[in-house]
Amino acid sequence: METISCLNLSIQHAKIKEEIFAAFEKVYEKTAFSGGPFVEEFENKFASFIGSKHAVGVSNGTVSLHLAMLALGIGPGDEVIIPANTFIATAWGVSHAGATPVFVDCDAATWEIDPSKIETAITSKTKAVIGVHLYGQPFDVDAVKSICDKHNLFLVEDAAQAQGARYNGVTVGVFGEMACYSFYPGKNLGACGEAGGLTTNNGKYLKHIQSLRNHGSVERYYHDEIGYNYRMGGLEGASLTVKLNYLEGWNNRRREIASRYQKEIANAKITMQAKPSYSDGIYHIFVVTVENKEAFVKHLSDHNINAAYHYPVPCHLQKAYAHLDYKKGDFPHSEYLASHCVSLPMYPEMTDEQVEHVVNVLNKF
Repeated sequence: METISCLNLSIQHAKIKEEIFAAFEKVYEKTAFSGGPFVEEFENKFASFIGSKHAVGVSNGTVSLHLAMLALGIGPGDEVIIPANTFIATAWGVSHAGATPVFVDCDAATWEIDPSKIETAITSKTKAVIGVHLYGQPFDVDAVKSICDKHNLFLVEDAAQAQGARYNGVTVGVFGEMACYSFYPGKNLGACGEAGGLTTNNGKYLKHIQSLRNHGSVERYYHDEIGYNYRMGGLEGASLTVKLNYLEGWNNRRREIASRYQKEIANAKITMQAKPSYSDGIYHIFVVTVENKEAFVKHLSDHNINAAYHYPVPCHLQKAYAHLDYKKGDFPHSEYLASHCVSLPMYPEMTDEQVEHVVNVLNKF
């Protein structure tokens, strides 16, 4: 069997190339390369898909987190609680706003932010909690939101990996003040280029973010505050509109593959992410843990399976945050996951034969 990649974008793009290129032609005809009608079309359709009143397209997912903090008035002297087990961009959004990320551990079974760890991290400086729908699986929204409500904190959803995931049957992205998305090419809904976005039901946040992403300007050449060049490009917007039509089908195929992994991999040496009853994830990444990660990855490679690591160093132990004085042992569940996690092949174009091969190889480890 040919080598099975952890992710393969070329198959998907080959199938929709003509639609994508036709959409690009329309952008070229209007020369609407920065913002404009094709971004607006995507914003409207994405808001409808999520079930949110508003969506804003921006230049990438990290930017979306930065803008969310700014729109909430979060800045120097403020603290924002986030899980230690997440991609570093969750923390960047807080830091770029001048605030301080305060890390908490993940749950040992779900690997999502542990609600029981949040209250002890709250101080008089705490302004918000960012819950991450990690790997495309929703965190425990009700538990986290109840803590935020109790302490008058903002809840922001980092839905960068979760476009279309559902919590108790409701599409994520509508539970917090705002939700932030990445449309990096490798995401379930990925642009042909860099892109990101936010959803919100609050028109005040919408207007503020629209201004901030466009140099702090509502009327051209008149700048109401210090702003940023964070616009989404027209080509990216057009490609996302095309792909959005396929997203639910792609997500459902990922669910089918994940279900096979969950049911057919029967190896006590391999641990999978727990799937709570409230969760209907989209499996952006399918992560497992093993005690001997290097031997496991070699076993996969010897059988023509490429794996990946997400994420081998937890946020609190990154050199960039050494000044916060966290140390090894502070968040044992996040640290264990970082040291033992391996991502299996997961993309909707995988064939049943490829899935079966992965299952068989894992069961022989």
